[in-house]
Amino acid sequence: MREAEGWRVVGQYPDGTPAEALAYFERKFADLASEVTLLEVRHRRGGASASDLRTTALSVRAKLDGAAAVGDLAALVSRIDVLTAELAEASETEAVAAKEAVAEAVRERTVIVEEAEALAARDPQTVQWKQSTAEMSALFDRWQAHQQNGPRLPKSTAQQLWRRFRDARASFDRHRREFFSALDETHKAARDAKTRLVERAEALAPRGEDGIGAYRDLLDQWKASGRAGRKVDDALWARFKAAGDALYSARGEREAADIEASREKIEQKRALLEQAAPIVDEKNLGTARQRLTAIQRQWDEIGRVFPRDVERGLDDELRKIEQSVRTREDADWKRNDPEQKARANDMTRQITDAIAKLESELAGAEARGDKRAAAQASEALEARRGWLRALGG
Repeated sequence: MREAEGWRVVGQYPDGTPAEALAYFERKFADLASEVTLLEVRHRRGGASASDLRTTALSVRAKLDGAAAVGDLAALVSRIDVLTAELAEASETEAVAAKEAVAEAVRERTVIVEEAEALAARDPQTVQWKQSTAEMSALFDRWQAHQQNGPRLPKSTAQQLWRRFRDARASFDRHRREFFSALDETHKAARDAKTRLVERAEALAPRGEDGIGAYRDLLDQWKASGRAGRKVDDALWARFKAAGDALYSARGEREAADIEASREKIEQKRALLEQAAPIVDEKNLGTARQRLTAIQRQWDEIGRVFPRDVERGLDDELRKIEQSVRTREDADWKRNDPEQKARANDMTRQITDAIAKLESELAGAEARGDKRAAAQASEALEARRGWLRALGG
């Protein structure tokens, strides 16, 4: 084949015609041209690694030197050389991007590790284990997804980060096991304590209402005995409450019987209140006290009534009448108290003497024409007369 540099021997094709030989070597050229075209298309479309394409392009370029093919090899060489140069530049850009991607991947994976370490470092007594376990599982899923879909990290860096993440998970799992082991022990102790309380509460049943005080003491112990786990707590509480309900039911039955028995007593006390109402208007205090005392004696003989709020209402009504009589008695006592009367008489005498003295001073001041002394004596005299009127003099 004749080229720019001269003739080039392409090859030999024995046992065939010249046309067959030419067709064979033209197919060889077509195959090489297809390889070059495919590389160009893959480069233009993007997505493939420029470094890998460059390696392939160099391999194809080596095939073109002295290729046993008939065609414009020089044009193919020119195309492949241009493509190789472009891929070399793209490879450098790609390498920089790959380095940045690796650095970013290291940062992202480090964040995952640090979050896992932070979870593992929490105080086991304050951790919400259900939520924290879900968070640790989510971190592991992120790690796996990052490992599968992210860029390949340097082996030493990847191993170092994995060791930290693995140790954090192991520490977290150990703390969780220890916490729940201790919690199981606490639950067991609470379960045993509450079981004993339930048995004691159920043993109070024969005492009926009289067992309520002891049941309340057991209830205080129940509240202080801690948690035994939701299911166990619910089951034990159902038994404990049923035992208490039986005691309170006995009291309820007794109170119902008391209320039924009190119906007639309530009517009797209401009748006494109607008798007591006119006492408030009784003018003779002795008679009022005598009538009230008789009613109070009958009231006590009737005894207590139920329910309690009805009893309180009836007692309040009688107490109003009692207070009215007591108020009148207190006022009468003050009026007739000998000591108080003596003090009042003594005060009256003192004021009367003072008035006589002031009247004498007033007359003397007027005789002298001393208006100032007369005004002072007159003012003092008027005040003493007011005091005397207040004392009833």
